[in-house]
Amino acid sequence: MSFIAPVKDMLFAIEHLARIDQVAQIPGFEEAGLETAQAVLEECAKLNEGVIAPLNWEGDKFPSSFHDGKVTTTPGFREAYRQYAEGGWQGLQHPVDFGGQGLPKTIGAMCGEIIQAANMSFALCPLLTDGAIEALLTAGSDELKATYLEKLISGEWTGTMNLTEPQAGSDLAAVRTRAEPLPDGTYKVFGTKIFITYGEHDMAENIVHLVLARVVGAPEGVKGISLFVVPKFMVNGDGSLGARNDVHCVSIEHKMGIKASPTAVLQYGDHGGAVGFLVGQENRGLEYMFIMMNAARYAVGVQGIAIAERAYQKAVGYAKDRVQSRPVDGSMNTSAPIIHHPDVKRMLMTMRASTEGCRAMASVAAAAFDAAHHHPDADVRKQNAAFYEFMVPLIKGYSTEMSLEVTSLGVQVHGGMGFIEETGAAQHYRDARIAPIYEGTNGIQAADLVTRKLGYDNGGVLQSLMAQGIAMSVKVAGCNKPIYQLGVE
Repeated sequence: MSFIAPVKDMLFAIEHLARIDQVAQIPGFEEAGLETAQAVLEECAKLNEGVIAPLNWEGDKFPSSFHDGKVTTTPGFREAYRQYAEGGWQGLQHPVDFGGQGLPKTIGAMCGEIIQAANMSFALCPLLTDGAIEALLTAGSDELKATYLEKLISGEWTGTMNLTEPQAGSDLAAVRTRAEPLPDGTYKVFGTKIFITYGEHDMAENIVHLVLARVVGAPEGVKGISLFVVPKFMVNGDGSLGARNDVHCVSIEHKMGIKASPTAVLQYGDHGGAVGFLVGQENRGLEYMFIMMNAARYAVGVQGIAIAERAYQKAVGYAKDRVQSRPVDGSMNTSAPIIHHPDVKRMLMTMRASTEGCRAMASVAAAAFDAAHHHPDADVRKQNAAFYEFMVPLIKGYSTEMSLEVTSLGVQVHGGMGFIEETGAAQHYRDARIAPIYEGTNGIQAADLVTRKLGYDNGGVLQSLMAQGIAMSVKVAGCNKPIYQLGVE
């Protein structure tokens, strides 16, 4: 079964839960109402259903490859990315001042789900670019913004996030990559970074690496970490590309899932030092990097929803076609498609309910993000910022754990055929497995929630959340269909 973007279900969440009518009252979002949301989602669906989704299985069979320092992506990825960039999708929710479309996250997050469901490996490239854009918008100097933002937002260049080192995974205090200041204000960067998603590829002209490093003489631990822009190619004064910087891919990983996404080992400074540009102030790099990480953590939560949706659709398609045995409830006297079997119905309904519940959670949080960043009332911004920060570990942690259950059920619905790679059900299961791990393991999300977020405003954020949850449950009960039908509607 081909992927069909669940536009109808998304619009329900946008209208009734995220309250797009209220988002459209925020200055700058006046044109971003339900009608706009529908038009954008339908266009997004066309591109992903027709161009990007068909490459998902191809990417699993023919992953990105590495040879002589170069990464070649799955056949078709480069052309699909060109269409994605030319359509303006990278800039969907970024400022118009730098060439973006300035739409709210309430709409942008749903487009993110569509592309992640269509092709999780492909979608990781724009996901990381979004994070780099957010970091530069927040902490970058005017010069860095002028040099990099327009190209990143247009999709001509892509971005990465460089945290992990062989000895420093979640423990960023152990980062050893060093940065040596130069008289001209730049830095020479030396070190090794691993697990760098799309750290090298052939889909864009330049790659803008955001790199955590320790300036020589900086304090030990996380207090001494700074953030640097290190481009693959240097950028000339007129915006054209110059010489190759001293950052090189030395290998890519062979992975359990998301095989088409190149996960690179990057070496900085083997030939004299990679030129880096400081973002913000020295020793505040972790603070700035968390801007990227928060954006990425929310996006990974959406990944969980997306891969669950894809697994559900595949399971429904198989269950409609597979004829096996008479239903045990006596509803049919002959062998029937397994979608009529009560146990299969149970699994499919569990898959759909879990997916839509997490989509609702992510949608409400996206609307809070919009209010937190753009509402004219300072108190409203503060309240929504606290709510969004509280929700991020829940969205990332719960939605990704949910995706493991749902993709596993997808395999179960297929029975023995689900264990056979050629059916494609196993790919969703394998792809989903990374989501509870990267961008901060779900154990880290739990620690963040318990040790930091529950105490916000002396527990006031939690109390408000509980009250909203009760009110929303009542509203959804009044809006939803009395009977839920299996299948894609």
